[in-house]
Amino acid sequence: MSTLITNGVKISVLTRFQQEIEEDEFVRYLFAYRISIANHNDFPIKLLSRYWKIFDSAGHTSIVEGQGVIGEMPIIYPSHAYEYVSGCDLLSDLGSMEGHYQFRNLVTEELFEVEIPKFILSSLEKMN
Repeated sequence: MSTLITNGVKISVLTRFQQEIEEDEFVRYLFAYRISIANHNDFPIKLLSRYWKIFDSAGHTSIVEGQGVIGEMPIIYPSHAYEYVSGCDLLSDLGSMEGHYQFRNLVTEELFEVEIPKFILSSLEKMN
């Protein structure tokens, strides 16, 4: 598990290799990740956007950004957490992801960023 606390928000990530899919001459490796976002501040926060940098050992880098996560812009109250599951596919069986979320403090309306810890995506064969 990868974990990091930034600006009073704790991000924890668990990953899992899903499957290998052969498409024509390409092979894609599918990964799932579960993210927990815990608010350790004394004010509610709203997740506004995400920014991901995705690497694979074949030398490819992708940038993914957009509003919310999995179609939601959750409000997370003090001492509460929000969890979601998402996924990505790589052209190799080893890679990593890192990035940040943008939040709004719902008391002051100020915007702030929370870093997402870098985490490794690896197929089970690589782990053994």
